[in-house]
Amino acid sequence: MSKVFKKTSGNGHLSLYLGRRDFVDHVDSVDVVDGVVKVDPSGLDGKKVFAYLACAFRYGSEDLDVIGLSCRKDIWINRVQVYPVPEGDVAKTPMQESLMKKVGEQAYPFSFQMPPNLPCSVSLQPGPNDAGKACGVDFEVKAYMANEINSATEVIEKKATCRLMIRKIQYAPNKNNVGPKADISKQFMMSDKPVHMEASLDKEIYYHGDPITVNVKINNETTKVVKKIKVSVEQLTNVVLYSSDTYTKPVCTEEFGETINGNSTFEKSFQVTPLLANNKEKRGLSVDGRLKYEDTNLASTTLSLDNKEMQGILVSYKVKVNLMVSGGGLLGGLTASDVTVELPLTLMSQKPAGEFSIIQPTAQFPLKTHHHLMHCYSLQRGVRQKCK
Repeated sequence: MSKVFKKTSGNGHLSLYLGRRDFVDHVDSVDVVDGVVKVDPSGLDGKKVFAYLACAFRYGSEDLDVIGLSCRKDIWINRVQVYPVPEGDVAKTPMQESLMKKVGEQAYPFSFQMPPNLPCSVSLQPGPNDAGKACGVDFEVKAYMANEINSATEVIEKKATCRLMIRKIQYAPNKNNVGPKADISKQFMMSDKPVHMEASLDKEIYYHGDPITVNVKINNETTKVVKKIKVSVEQLTNVVLYSSDTYTKPVCTEEFGETINGNSTFEKSFQVTPLLANNKEKRGLSVDGRLKYEDTNLASTTLSLDNKEMQGILVSYKVKVNLMVSGGGLLGGLTASDVTVELPLTLMSQKPAGEFSIIQPTAQFPLKTHHHLMHCYSLQRGVRQKCK
C-alpha cells in the first residue's frame, strides 16, 4: 500500500483512513469498501462513532441547497457502528490490518458490501459557464459522532464529521468476443432493386482512446449513386430517477467521400475514435466519475445483470453507418435518401496491469455464492492467494 487517504473532522477527534478510493464492480459482485477510523475517546462526550457509505444522485446545483431545496437523492445508504466496537469478532481484511499498523492505536475498522445493482460513478459534463459540483452519481464514505446511528431529529455537527469521496468503476472483461454485425436492404422510389449494406465491428469491446474499426460492404443494385459515407458514434445516457429519460449525443462523426456508382459493389474499413477531448463543450455528456479535478474520459458502457433494477445513470453506445444516396434520374433530389444501419458498441477502460481485487468474506458479509471457492491472484507479486 503506497498511499493512504485521510480526512480529519473539524474538531480533530475523528480521522477517516482508506487505502484506496477506486472500488471495482465485477458485475455480479463489488469490492468490499474497507477502512478504519481513528477515534479520540476524550472528545466524544458520551457519543458513539458511526460510519456510512452512500450512493447518491445529484441533479441540481449545490447553491439550491442553501435555500432549502435539496437536489440530491440517496439511491442506497448503509450505516455501521465503529466505536464502541460492537460485540462479536469481525474478521479484518488485509487492507484494514495494514491501515491499523500505519495509524496505530485507537484505530477501528469498518466494512461495507455494496449490492451489484448500483450504478457506477458517472458525472454529467457541465457547460462552459456552469459552476459548482457536477450533476451525476457519486459515492461518499463518512465517519461521524452521534447519539444514534440514524436519528431523524438529532442534528450532527459538521465539525464532528469527516468524509471521503470514492468511485465505483468497471473494467472491460478479459474476454473479447467477435464484434456485432448488421445489414439492411432499402428500395427507393422509381427503382425495383435495392441498395444492400452490411456493417460490422472487429470486436465487441473497445478501450477508450482506441480507434474503432467499422467494416462496410455495399451492393448497389440501383442506378443511383452513393455520394458519401458517414460513420458516427453516439452516446446514450439513460437517467433513471423518478422516471426514465434517455438522452442521445454524438461523440464522434466522420464523413468519407466515397462514391459507389449504380450496379456496383464496394468494401472498405473505416476508423473513428471518440474522445472526450473533442467533446469538451457538450453540456450533459456522460463522463466517468472523477476525484477532484483529475482528468477523465467518456463514461464507460454500463455492464449489469439486470438494468431494470438499477437507478442513476446507465450509459451505452452505438455506431451508425449512413449512406447518402443521390436521387438521379428526372426527379433528381426529390428521390434522394439515406440508408442507415446501427451497431451496439461497448466502450470501456482496460484493467490496469497489476490490478487485482480480493473479495473478503467476513462474519458481517458472508459470501453465499461461488466466491467461497474463488481464487484471487496478486499480479504484482505473483503470489497465489486463496480466499477462505
